Order: sequence, then C-alpha cells, then structure tokens
Amino acid sequence: MNNYKKLSRRNFLRGAGVTLTLPFLDAMLPLRAESLAKPLRRMICINTNLGLHTPNLFPTKAGKDYDLTPYLEPIKDFRNDFTVFSGLSHPDVDGGHPAEMCYLTSAPHPRADNFKNSISLDQYAIERLVPDTRIGALVLSSHSSRGLSYTRSGVPIPSESRASRVFREMFVNGTPTEVKAQVQKLQQGESIMDTVLEEAKRLQKGLGKQDREKLDEYFSAVREVENRMVKAQEWSKKPKPKVDVKLPVDITNNLEVPASVRLMIDMMQLALETDSTRFITFALHGLNAVPIIPGVTQDWHNLSHHGQDPAKLAELRIVEVQQMKLFGELLTKLKGTKEQGGNLLDRTTVLFGSNLGNASSHDNKNMPIIVAGGGFKHGQHLAFDPKKNPPLSNLYVSMLQRLGVEADKFGSSTGSIAGFEMTAG
Repeated sequence: MNNYKKLSRRNFLRGAGVTLTLPFLDAMLPLRAESLAKPLRRMICINTNLGLHTPNLFPTKAGKDYDLTPYLEPIKDFRNDFTVFSGLSHPDVDGGHPAEMCYLTSAPHPRADNFKNSISLDQYAIERLVPDTRIGALVLSSHSSRGLSYTRSGVPIPSESRASRVFREMFVNGTPTEVKAQVQKLQQGESIMDTVLEEAKRLQKGLGKQDREKLDEYFSAVREVENRMVKAQEWSKKPKPKVDVKLPVDITNNLEVPASVRLMIDMMQLALETDSTRFITFALHGLNAVPIIPGVTQDWHNLSHHGQDPAKLAELRIVEVQQMKLFGELLTKLKGTKEQGGNLLDRTTVLFGSNLGNASSHDNKNMPIIVAGGGFKHGQHLAFDPKKNPPLSNLYVSMLQRLGVEADKFGSSTGSIAGFEMTAG
C-alpha cells in the first residue's frame, strides 16, 4: 500500500502552515490583566548542549553544608536561592548530542529510526494553565533555529536567536495598515488550515493502522495551529506594553558568546517583567569554533571532548565558568526586579543544565542540573545515586506543581523529586 508516500505531503503542508507558523503565532498569544490575587508563577528552562564538566560543578558533600565548587563560585551570592542536583537522568534517553531534543521531554532513544518526540515541559504547563499572555512560550537560542520546545505531537517549535526580533514582537506596535494586513493573513491561514484538514480527512479513508496514526498526528498539529491563530487574531489588534528600553543591536558574530547571551538575558527579564510571557526556553548552543573569551584558544566542541587532557580541561573551565557567570547575571536581573512585595526570582523557577552528563564520552547519565528561585527551599545539594538512574522528570513534576499544575506524572517520571520542598505561598 503506497498511501504513506502520499501522506508524506504532510511534511510540506506542515512546513507551509503548521510547524513554520508556530513561533510566530506563539508570539501573539493573549495578555492577562495585571491585578491578580496570587503572585504569578513563571519558568525559564536553559540547556547548554555541550555539557558542564561535573567534577567542577557537583559538590562532594550532599545537603546544605557543602563546599563551593569552581562552577558554583560565580553564583555564590545566590547560594540560598538555588539547589544543585546530581545523579539524575532521563531513563532510556541516550545517543549523546541528539538527547538535546529530549531535555524537556524525556522521550526515549532519540537516535532510533522510529524516534518520536513528545511535548516539552513548557508546552505542557501552558496547555494546563492556559496563561493569558501575549506570548505562550518565548522560545530562544543563542544562535540557530534549533530550540528546546516541542508541541504535543512532538513538532519542534523553531527558536529565535535575534534579540531585536524578540524585542519587536513584544514591544513594537505596527501601523494600522500593518495590523489589518496581519489579521487578514491570520484569517487566510485559518482558511488554509480548514482546507488542509478536509483534505487529510478524505485521505484517512481506507488507510492502514500506521497511516491512520500518522494522520492523527497531523490532525493534532493542525488543531494546535488553529487554536494559536484564533488567539493571535485577538492579540494582533491590542497595543503592546511600553518600555523605556531601546531596540537592541544584534550580535552578528556567533563567536561573541557572552555578549549575545547577555542580550537574551535582557529580553528574558523584560518579557517576564511586562508579563508578555511566563514561560521561556533558551538553548545555549556550543560552537564548533573558538569562542571569543579571554584565555580560550581552542574549538569549544573539541574542548568538551577533552579526554582528561589537562590543557583542554583548563580552557574548558574558562568557557564553562563564563557560562556560570552569565547564569549569575540572569539571577541578578531577576532578583533585582521587584514585584508584588517580592521579586521575579522568587516567582520564577529557573532550570539550568545539560543533556550531557559527560560530554567527553557522550554520556547522558548524571546530568548537571541546577534549579534556582521559584519558591522552593534552596541552599542544598540533592545527591541521588546515578546507578539507580532516578528520572529527571521527577524534578519536572515538582516544578509543574510549584507552577500550580495539578500533575503527578510527566514524561518518564515516577513521582515528584524527593527532598525538594516548596516555600509557603
């Protein structure tokens, strides 16, 4: 039966109307009124895809009375605002670098020919909470369109790596003519979706089980986009918030890692402060080149495959300490932004880590993970036995519960994370 080849047009249709439209429509989801009885809860998820050298990160002692490590030293001022997790992994997520796709999903075996991703943590929270904000999830990256967010049907949501575009979507209003054109474009998109859906329904008749499953995935993706289009039309006519900040100038040289990441940190803080979104994912991509960081002379990716070479480890430490400093700058901005008797860091759960536990050997076990802020009891190192492979998704369940999602299961979880308690309120 050759129907499956005919259905491969889904890839074209999805590229023309579903997948490629998602980030744009995501950026136009509704804005919520500011006067709320309860403090807003938010989440930022960051992945550094070339790993972190865990001997420089993980304390040797568990609990609160641990000694700072070289990678925790740059964020020592926030010791009581973060928790270090060791020993966590995504069960059955393997394959080295491709596991980056599963960082927020925990979908198994990303190298398999029949691999199908699942919904990412941010998108799951949005589904359950339906935040009334202009942007559903702000999907960012340091460079490239490859992000961390995936729809329920496992479709990747392309990321934005240019701070100027992020700023325009949040704060620059179009002219009346531009707004009208945008509404017409969205209405036309809805019409296209309706036509495509009818065509797909006709194709469904007489298909085998596998083809029907593929088509069901397609229906799901179309419905996701249709829902976003409805909300986008509502928001295209509403004015955007005003901020006393100039349009950022993009860093065009990808080698200037600290400068480009700082621009995105600025965008994250502004997005949360103006309630343009409550969910942000940020893919901090490494480079197959030498980053512009003083003291670094070798290719970043090559450094991550250090093989215990002392010279490589020394330069890798410089690169990764710089990443920790940037993480500290984000925490500083969030904690310095006051809100409703508190600050943004108290109301924002910040996940920082990597899909690689050992980048040198492409090992995905014992992932480096830090969670800051969000209203948890911090100041500790929670050390789990990596041989027992406790699921990282257990931590994700705890994060969802802190956001207000009634969930006891996400991805490969077996419950919530042990020893990680919420503060009152």
